[in-house]
Amino acid sequence: MLQAELAALPVAITQFQPAPNEWSINEVIGHLIETEERGFAGRITRMLAQEGYVCQAWDADQVARERRDNEKMATLLLAELAERRAASLDMVRTLMPNQLTRTAMHPVVGILTVNDLLHEWVFHDHNHIKQILTNLQKWVWPAMGNTQRFTTG
Repeated sequence: MLQAELAALPVAITQFQPAPNEWSINEVIGHLIETEERGFAGRITRMLAQEGYVCQAWDADQVARERRDNEKMATLLLAELAERRAASLDMVRTLMPNQLTRTAMHPVVGILTVNDLLHEWVFHDHNHIKQILTNLQKWVWPAMGNTQRFTTG
């Protein structure tokens, strides 16, 4: 979905930040890349390998600043995400029903199961897809002229 939506966008749109503390589309994609290892697939893999695994919390905003994704092309970020996601999906396909109850301790939210993370992964992705689409709407809104009246009643 992201590749279809973003493939033809100019750099200015993918780097656009709707507000000073809001992520650009590039930064959202970078965050999704990071969550493959720091969050979902990486945590699940470690939960399966290590009994009593304790998750590491991380500051997503700090990581986003360090990644400097607005200096990159969205197409390259999407390619990296697609590669990581393909590997993650390979791992998810191998999960057995008895592995879904494996647990880990998260320092902020407490006990997590593999099943919890799988469901949150879907929610998390869709939340950020919505964020990307909202960024696109905020970009085009000022250029809509009188057609803004179609959406404001």
